[in-house]
Amino acid sequence: MPRLLAVFALVAGLLLSGLSAPAAAVTVEKVVSPGGIEAWLVRDHSNPIIALELSFRGGAALDPADKSGLAVMTAALLDEGAGPYDSQAFQRMLEDRVIGLSFDAGRDGFRGHLKTLTEHRDKAFELFRLALTQPRFDKPAVERIRGQIVAGLMRESESPETLAAKAWFQAVFAGHPYARSPRGEIASVKAIKAADLKAAVRRLLARDRMTIGVVGDIDPPELGRLLDATFGGLPASAAPLTVPDIRPGAAGMVKTIERDIPQTVATFGLAGIKRDDPDWYAATVMNHILGGGGFASRLTEEVREKRGLAYSVWTGLVPLDHAGLILGGVATQTSRFDESVALIREEIRKLRDDGPTEAELADAKTYLNGSFPLQLDSTVAIAQVLVQLQTDRLGPDFLDRRPALIAAVTRDDIRRVAARLLDPAALTLVSVGRAQK
Repeated sequence: MPRLLAVFALVAGLLLSGLSAPAAAVTVEKVVSPGGIEAWLVRDHSNPIIALELSFRGGAALDPADKSGLAVMTAALLDEGAGPYDSQAFQRMLEDRVIGLSFDAGRDGFRGHLKTLTEHRDKAFELFRLALTQPRFDKPAVERIRGQIVAGLMRESESPETLAAKAWFQAVFAGHPYARSPRGEIASVKAIKAADLKAAVRRLLARDRMTIGVVGDIDPPELGRLLDATFGGLPASAAPLTVPDIRPGAAGMVKTIERDIPQTVATFGLAGIKRDDPDWYAATVMNHILGGGGFASRLTEEVREKRGLAYSVWTGLVPLDHAGLILGGVATQTSRFDESVALIREEIRKLRDDGPTEAELADAKTYLNGSFPLQLDSTVAIAQVLVQLQTDRLGPDFLDRRPALIAAVTRDDIRRVAARLLDPAALTLVSVGRAQK
């Protein structure tokens, strides 16, 4: 049995929604339906629960430029009435059977989530099918969801963190779909019509863009039948994806959005790498050391703990489908903001020029390998991992291989990747707060 199975078995008591005892063994299986639809399955019959995660490549980045927010609004409406059932009837059937069904959209993907007790399995999959293939978009539901989204956008317009992040993406991806917020703008959301929602379903939901992960109380023959029944009615293919690759721009730009608030918050970042880059694992360890490791990271230690300059400071790798980012954030007293930014730049420079210490490297690798299994704490979390493994083309044995990939990272690897990615002069920063005198 490969180490992948041992990892799953070790944490199975946590993974499968509070099982009373760990599963004896867990295997990732590829299931192909009679109709040719593929899903990855982790079987467990010790709890009568099934979780399914679904992802379609292509999300809000495919929204028309004047209808930003369309994919997100479409996702919010798929479970608001479908087939013969209006919103109230559809939701009542879900509630009566304790079925969890929802959809959401990000820049690069459109996702569906289903969780059900085994006894309601067939009805749950049938409702999932209706939501995907026969959404109603009745006017009362459309206007109610539109109102909720607009209210959320109005709240976001007062959020310094959201303002900084939106302005940062607009700057570094100017002229590209990534510059637009997936949730859209108030005017664009108000302009969306039922015809736009129906067109979005046709544009986004097709079998050739689909990835499925399933965890729980179901066997391959049953799953194969349900895959065809649930997804066989979707179009076989969609129009080719039209979002181009882009290298983030606006390197070195510093911008302040003035607001009369008690602190200054900022989004900052650099061009990064995509998930399939050979340097991904070295960059992962590097980011943990710089700002991704919480209280173990250099930025938290130097900016917050030693000097008390910031309330929070962090960095993270963001591997979008068409660009890679190293993204970060900081929140601090306005009077100490410039000092905080100078120290962030200095820590970026030091890691680039000097690399990590042996202790930092060892601690980062221990944490990254030790904490990863603990993230798999539910049927849903495992199903999401199954989808991500397929999306990233990592193979079902990736969890078996991952510890060795992290452990193999050396100081020279991090120095090489830091020289490639960490340039303090290229740091792009957008802050929100009072301008300093």
